[in-house]
Amino acid sequence: MGMMKNLMIRVHKRSGDRFQGMDLLYLTTVGAKSGQERVSPLARFDDGDGAWLVVASNAGARRNPSWYHNLRAHPDRVWIEVGGRRVHARVEQLEGERRSAALERIVAAQPRYGAYQRKTSRALPVIRLSGE
Repeated sequence: MGMMKNLMIRVHKRSGDRFQGMDLLYLTTVGAKSGQERVSPLARFDDGDGAWLVVASNAGARRNPSWYHNLRAHPDRVWIEVGGRRVHARVEQLEGERRSAALERIVAAQPRYGAYQRKTSRALPVIRLSGE
């Protein structure tokens, strides 16, 4: 899995950080149990002021993705890379009205996220990442 993921990341970077019509960022978290750095390519949605929104959709699976658990375990050890620039990230999980409004914008831009939400009973976490 690790080698395959690294290959995919290299391909995404060569294609201008894009995959299936989505702009990507590379989220580095620290494993909740392993303590090892993990990089996950995620669809990014501009939230202004140099901040990005990401969704812990896990393609609508019943469980949250592992990167989300890592981010919750070590919120102070999170980095984002966009356009070849890697920065330490401030993490904020959106709740209530802010989450609903953000998810609406995301679904309008990428309808697949609406399908992911319909597939699962969990509320998909929406995370705002801003560079520090």
